[in-house]
Amino acid sequence: MLKKFDYEPYSEREFSKQTRDGESPPAFSGANAYGEPAAGSSPDQEKKRNGKTRRAIFAASVLIAAMIVSGAAGMGGAYWILSGNTGADSRIQRSVEVAQNSAAAVNTATGGYNDIVETVKKTADSVVEISTEITQFSPFSGQFVQSGAGSGVILTSDGYIVTNNHVIEGAGNITARMNDGREYKASLIGSDEQTDLAVLKIGANDLHAATFADSSSIEVGQTAVVIGNPLGRLGGTVTSGIISARDREITIDGETMRLLQTSAAVNRGNSGGGLFDSDGNLVGIVNAKSSGADIEGLGFAIPSNTVAEIADQIMSNGYVTGRPQIGVKVVEISDAWTAARYGLASMGVYVTESSNSALTAGDRIMSIDGKEIQSNEDLRATVRSHKVGDTLPVKISRGNRELVLNVKLTEQVPETASPPSAA
Repeated sequence: MLKKFDYEPYSEREFSKQTRDGESPPAFSGANAYGEPAAGSSPDQEKKRNGKTRRAIFAASVLIAAMIVSGAAGMGGAYWILSGNTGADSRIQRSVEVAQNSAAAVNTATGGYNDIVETVKKTADSVVEISTEITQFSPFSGQFVQSGAGSGVILTSDGYIVTNNHVIEGAGNITARMNDGREYKASLIGSDEQTDLAVLKIGANDLHAATFADSSSIEVGQTAVVIGNPLGRLGGTVTSGIISARDREITIDGETMRLLQTSAAVNRGNSGGGLFDSDGNLVGIVNAKSSGADIEGLGFAIPSNTVAEIADQIMSNGYVTGRPQIGVKVVEISDAWTAARYGLASMGVYVTESSNSALTAGDRIMSIDGKEIQSNEDLRATVRSHKVGDTLPVKISRGNRELVLNVKLTEQVPETASPPSAA
């Protein structure tokens, strides 16, 4: 949902009439209701009265003229500013300067839009638009290409870019568009599903890299500026708000993350974009997947310290090292209808593919290291609580038998990882 906020530096002036429609003007003393001399008035008295009347009318005219000129100056200033014709009159130019100085004074006192303007000047060139192409297959239309879009932030001046894993997941072609309009084909260096981060590389130099803030020192209530590509076609869009919360535990697609929360508007396509502080430092990478369509002022971002740590490992190794895995792909059967449909005796977590010689497709994982496994989240949490090389007792159901197998955890190396030298 897009909202437009208009800034109006001039207020309208309203002038009330002294006489309401349908009412007669008040008569002067010595005159009838039509302003004619009252019966019995002498010529001298009438002359004096006329003189007083003329002076009163003249004074009122001067007052009204002053009010009209004053009002016209305000509206005229607004008109000239809107038309861009500020140099036509020195008084108008002066009123513009006064308005600007007043606005600057207010913004200095409140940390207003001037801070945001400076932040955008420092950071806009470090945010890029990401577009992707994913080859899909449909039994009705056959093979087709699906387009996607998101945002990214430049990590280094020689072309490393960080974005969200979900922005580029499954993409065959990835393009990065700079703030100045230049476009580059991007290669995927590596991604990390657990933190929803990925690193790309483009063939460019002298880029404007973001400066990282220490996200552990962020305070709730401080200014937050989001720059990204909402809706996939509004690149360079800036929204602002505050840091609403730190270390917010959010579960997205089965992954539990600790994220920054912000009131700055976040929309589809902002994923992978930058969350900056008022000094222009990157405090987080926006994760727009967590915002609902009917939710406002509720955006989330991966803290910059996490981004720096994960991106560093991906740039060095092509993936995040030290991540344990059991070596299987699984599916969660969570209702009796689905279990019956596939001819399964019970619900649970079933192995669909295995690179581990101890486990095979069709096995239901019942427990690991004594902890019951009922969902994908249970499986992830249990495995991640151990280290690469640990051997764990895994209880499974295979056919009509229950078995306990000793399974050794191996290091998780994503299929998308490529050696940094390949970039």
